[in-house]
Amino acid sequence: MAPRYTEILKSLPASVPFVGPEAHMRALGAPFRARLGANESGFGPSPKAVVAMRDTAPEAWLYGDSECHDLRLALAEFHELGIENISVGEGIDGLLGVLVRMLVAPGDPVVTSDGAYPTFNYHVTGHGGVLHKVPYRDDHEDPTALLVRAEDVGAKLLYFCNPDNPMGSWHSARIVERMIEAVPEGTLMVLDEAYIDAAPPGTAPAIAADDPRVIRLRTFSKLYGLAGLRVGYAIGAAPLIAKFDRVRNHFGVGRLAQAGALAGLRDQDWLTHVQAELSAARARLGQIALSHGLHPLPSATNFVTIDCGRDGAYARRIVEAMMARGVFIRMPFVAPHDRCIRVSAGPAQELDVFEETLGPVLDALR
Repeated sequence: MAPRYTEILKSLPASVPFVGPEAHMRALGAPFRARLGANESGFGPSPKAVVAMRDTAPEAWLYGDSECHDLRLALAEFHELGIENISVGEGIDGLLGVLVRMLVAPGDPVVTSDGAYPTFNYHVTGHGGVLHKVPYRDDHEDPTALLVRAEDVGAKLLYFCNPDNPMGSWHSARIVERMIEAVPEGTLMVLDEAYIDAAPPGTAPAIAADDPRVIRLRTFSKLYGLAGLRVGYAIGAAPLIAKFDRVRNHFGVGRLAQAGALAGLRDQDWLTHVQAELSAARARLGQIALSHGLHPLPSATNFVTIDCGRDGAYARRIVEAMMARGVFIRMPFVAPHDRCIRVSAGPAQELDVFEETLGPVLDALR
């Protein structure tokens, strides 16, 4: 009498892309003293977003607008394009799931970098797609290698994150624009710009909204400080965006979430404030790393990836020892990146805890 599972499901391992911080805290039996592993914004959301959500709370009995009309219209005005070029979903993760469902059938080839964002891989594998991975080059995703592999395998999707998670590296807008020009016919480039608000000027490429070769993804989870709401959006050609309505969860973004994201988008002064706080936090993390003989990598994100100078086993011991002492951090999964740890650029008090904990951990491991 067991359910008749699909062959794809039966072939998949019982795993998820990430073990969440709450699960780690349950295992530890105590809350974290510093939560610096999930790339959340410890600087919080716009106070105006908080007010908007509080004012909307009595309406929580109502479903959210299934078309996310007001938020899509505001995003279209913000980016100077048409509302038909915007789709809103449950964070970039939710949008990736819908996009893969739209385009990837069992056996279809998909290209990504080895060690890049694992949730994308999770969706591709879950729909029976075949992942083709290329290595990073000098801790950066390799645009040329990605394009060559996409051409060789006839990829349906080519995933490219700029700035990059987990290394914090980035390519200039000029390079990304060249990459789009070279995308093979029949391949859609998925440009994940989750960290673009943390990047230096000249990182975001100029892309025509109706360019059918690329779809770009953005989020309110990072510098807007609204990770708990799960709101992201896709920018793409109108015919592609229209296809989202055929398979998406039409009531997936709740009323409070839409209100909070809309108010956050309208408060660009708060975003500027967070960018300044983030810049200072990244600099301090770099100083902490150097003072302990570690090497911070340049970052255009809201985290700093720190080279620990040995192998993945050593970095993993650091992560485990830090978490045992109440400091939540993470590390890249794939060699040679797993020689590093990854630390979110959080508020000063959490960086104080990180600094006072790191020294004893490294001393113990040495």
